[in-house]
Amino acid sequence: MNFKYYCGFSVAQKRKSINAMHESFLSENRLESVLEVSSKSESDLGRALSAFNLKIELKNGKNFSVENAFQASKVFEFGGPFLDLLYCTAKEAKKDVRLKNSGNLISFRYFNREWPLCPKTAFYDWLYINALARQQKLGSCVLEYSAFSDIEFNPKKSINCQARALALYVSLHKADKLQYVLSSVDQYMEVLGEGKKIKMTDSESEEKVNEKDTDINDGQIQMTLFDKNF
Repeated sequence: MNFKYYCGFSVAQKRKSINAMHESFLSENRLESVLEVSSKSESDLGRALSAFNLKIELKNGKNFSVENAFQASKVFEFGGPFLDLLYCTAKEAKKDVRLKNSGNLISFRYFNREWPLCPKTAFYDWLYINALARQQKLGSCVLEYSAFSDIEFNPKKSINCQARALALYVSLHKADKLQYVLSSVDQYMEVLGEGKKIKMTDSESEEKVNEKDTDINDGQIQMTLFDKNF
C-alpha cells in the first residue's frame, strides 16, 4: 500500500499522514471504517486506546497504563523488573535509562508470573487484551470498526503494535473466542499454537492477583497493521 507521508513530528503532520494512509487503504479494500490507535489519533476513542492511556484496573483501586505495565515487567541480565515504572508517566517509563543499561532482555515478570520472550508479542498482546476487556464501554465501541492503524509503530524499533493487539481483541470477539482466551494464560498460549506453559509461582497459583488471564486462537485470524479478516 502506498500513501503520501508527511515529514515532521508535529501532531498536525502525523494526522495528515494518518488520513492519507486511511484513504489509500480504504480505496483498496472493501471496508467502511479505520481507526487510528495512538496518541496522535483525531478520535477520542483512538487516543483512549493508546497503550499510553489504556489503564489496567486492579482490585485494590490502583491503576496504571498498559505501557507502564509492559516496561515495568522487563527482566534483564543485570536488573529488573523495575516496578517503580508502574507509577511514573508512560513516557517516562518507556525512556527510563535502566531499560537500556541493564543488559539483554531475558523475560517478563508480571505479578510473579514469568513470561518467556517467545512468542514475541504474546505478553504485550495479553496485557492489552486484558486491559481492554475490563473497559466495557471502550470494548464495545471498537467493535464498530473494521481495521486499525498505528502511525507511531516502527517495525525497525519494536515488534509490539497496539493496533495489532486491538485487531486481535476484535477478531477474538467476532470469533466468539474472547472469553475463552481470557480464562487462563495456559489457554492463551495453547490458542497461540505454541503449546508452551508459562511458569507460575506457588503463591500465584493460590491467588491470581490480576484475576483475568488470556487465551488466543489464531486459527482464523489474520493480523497485519490493518486487520481486515472479518
